[in-house]
Amino acid sequence: MKNFNKIIWLLIVLSGSVSAQQERGIIGSNNWLNIWTEFMPNRVNYTEPTRILSGNISEDTLLYKKYTYLLLGNVFVTNNAVLSIEPGTVIMGDSKTKATLTVTVGAAIIAEGSLTDPIVFTSNKSAKKAGDWGGLIILGDGNTNKFGNSSVSSFYTDLDPLNYKNTNFGGENKKNNSGYISYVRIEYAGGKSKNSDVSNALLLAGVGAKTTINNVMVSYSAGNSVNIIGGKVNMNQMVSYKSNGNDYNFSYGADCIINNSLAVRSPYVSSGKSRCFNVVSYDNANDVDFTKKGTAVVAKNITLLTDSENLDNDIKLGLIKESVYIGENTNFSLERSVISGFSKAILLDESTIINDASLARIQLKNIYFNSCYGNIFSNLEENNEDLENWYGNPSFFNVYSNTNHSELFIDLNTIKTPDYRLNIHKILAMNKD
Repeated sequence: MKNFNKIIWLLIVLSGSVSAQQERGIIGSNNWLNIWTEFMPNRVNYTEPTRILSGNISEDTLLYKKYTYLLLGNVFVTNNAVLSIEPGTVIMGDSKTKATLTVTVGAAIIAEGSLTDPIVFTSNKSAKKAGDWGGLIILGDGNTNKFGNSSVSSFYTDLDPLNYKNTNFGGENKKNNSGYISYVRIEYAGGKSKNSDVSNALLLAGVGAKTTINNVMVSYSAGNSVNIIGGKVNMNQMVSYKSNGNDYNFSYGADCIINNSLAVRSPYVSSGKSRCFNVVSYDNANDVDFTKKGTAVVAKNITLLTDSENLDNDIKLGLIKESVYIGENTNFSLERSVISGFSKAILLDESTIINDASLARIQLKNIYFNSCYGNIFSNLEENNEDLENWYGNPSFFNVYSNTNHSELFIDLNTIKTPDYRLNIHKILAMNKD
């Protein structure tokens, strides 16, 4: 108890005030998860589809709230068309065809829901499950570190050869604008094709900086919740909830800023090979041009946690792994964030040399490490003394505790509208003695 009190005192001294401390993890004067999110999507009933979306959308199209749409097969927005979606519109992905919606290079999507009327992409099955349908794919002509242009053709089931050209992405347009996405929910997506071991609920490939992505919730994805391949992407107030794959996957020269966002994992849902953040410059070194910039991610005010009723037991059973994986030749910055309830908080690729030059590329500052069996490690190495000494330096302002989630966060008991903001007031009250 004395050691824990010292940690809390250190929090007070370093932050200067209670309000400043609350800036770790997701923030806001109010709980921004209220109203538009849905943490129990299996209990929501939607009206039956009255309109079908199939084939190619080659001219500007508006989807109306008054209809429920069925996404059938692989649907492509082509020919520089703009697909606009009214707030409150529901689009169901067909499970038999593992339906996908793809915005091709040059086209755009304007899916701007509202706080009270979010746009919902979900499964058309009555008993929904992860991977019922494919997902939302947005392609741009932004930079990657791959040789030449790239394709996402392997992510589709029964792709018509005529549409192979519509799966290409990548180029030199850093300011590509593929549209606006806000107040959108994507549920039960991430269905795998026969050609790929990887699947995604929301895939952003070569998407440029003018594309706006805010307030998007991905829940129960069978693969990655959000996968970003190359491009330059800014995201704010994102939610990944109980994904089987990585919550946020960054690769092939992705240049990203993600702010004020959340990932909640489950030991009984999430794959043991996946993480909250998977930050790599490549999956295969033979695919990339090393003269081009690798992946660079700046993450601020992020909350990463495992939803477990018996954390110690689930970690011992191997159901909970590390939270963040950082590959070689990447730049990664994580600041003012919370990592709670993992076997290891952060894992560096085994090829990362532990020296000043390498660690200068990996900034870990103002992080609240809670209830992790280890904090920062190199892969395949259990002796992490050098890393702990480096990031434990007071100049990084990192702190450590072992607190129950019910005490650490403001309100996890209200299942419909949980509040994952850090609850410093309650933690302090526990330790007045």
